[in-house]
Amino acid sequence: MQELWIELNESIPNHLKDGLLKSAAQVCDAIIVGARDIENARKIGAKIAASSGDCDIDVLEVFDEKRVVELKKRGRVVAVKVTVREREDEEIVIKAIELSSDYVIVNCPNWKVIPLENIVAKTYGKCKLLAEVSCAKDAKLALETLELGADGIVLKTSGVDELIETAAIVKKQALKVVLASAKIVDLKQIGIGARVCVDTCDLMKPGEGILVGCQSSGLFLIQAEVHENPHVETRPFRVNAGPVPLYVLSSPNKTRYLSELKAGDDILIVDREGKTRPSSIGRVKIEWRPMLLIEAEREGKRVKTIVQNAETIRMVTEEGSKSVRELDQGDEVLVHIEEGGRHFGTLVKEETVIEQ
Repeated sequence: MQELWIELNESIPNHLKDGLLKSAAQVCDAIIVGARDIENARKIGAKIAASSGDCDIDVLEVFDEKRVVELKKRGRVVAVKVTVREREDEEIVIKAIELSSDYVIVNCPNWKVIPLENIVAKTYGKCKLLAEVSCAKDAKLALETLELGADGIVLKTSGVDELIETAAIVKKQALKVVLASAKIVDLKQIGIGARVCVDTCDLMKPGEGILVGCQSSGLFLIQAEVHENPHVETRPFRVNAGPVPLYVLSSPNKTRYLSELKAGDDILIVDREGKTRPSSIGRVKIEWRPMLLIEAEREGKRVKTIVQNAETIRMVTEEGSKSVRELDQGDEVLVHIEEGGRHFGTLVKEETVIEQ
């Protein structure tokens, strides 16, 4: 089982630190803290790793053979930090493992891949190797290096969103978004517009697609082109998403405009149960097509989306999916509704935003 640790810098403002600690308690196997933060971390029931004080795991910031031997004789759990800049630094990792260190935390500040490949090849199965990273993308790379990957991640961040995204990668837990049925209240043909097809580097199944909408607070689940029909082949990698100004949920905590998407960007695939999985965009295709405005209502809140007016575009429902050409008032489709607004795609729940 891959482990996720987080290292809290003592200089992080207290309000950010409190939020990180609360989230870390839910997803992290251990928290590296300074002496001043041990008590607060202990209150949330976390496993504490520190270089001093009352901790569960002793962290050596610099490799010290005598110190490792002494701590192991006392039955302590030991983690040794090693910064790998040169080939010789890889040998320090080997020495730490030979002394029965429980963990070796490797930081590769220059070359990130090749040194880690060398270390994984030499040490796999002999010790728990943790890679120090600052973002979810680097965590994914470290866990896939040489196919075997590191045994876990030490994340250095002050952002809760980064922690959540990294946890999804390390723990391989499908994060969920809340979906609910909304009733169609209006349908209107609105003429030609620039429509975006999002081609992912993945294959989707019935009930899977992406969340898009006119309002960031109300997104519709548009199904991938997986429904068989007598006129065109299925394209399970594609979602015919809608016009360029629509919002799309690109990660668990961030929206973007469809106009911003390009090959290599991240996108979030969602199924009718709200389970998510990250994917990458292979290409984005924009063409001019007739459009259809769809309005739906859920508990008094009205949300809207625009789609290409064609039979192959299907909205996901609780039981299956329905072509937008077959939709009628009173039909129900799945939507994701949030309170608040967004600032450059990041949710701000306390902000009041009116979107028509």
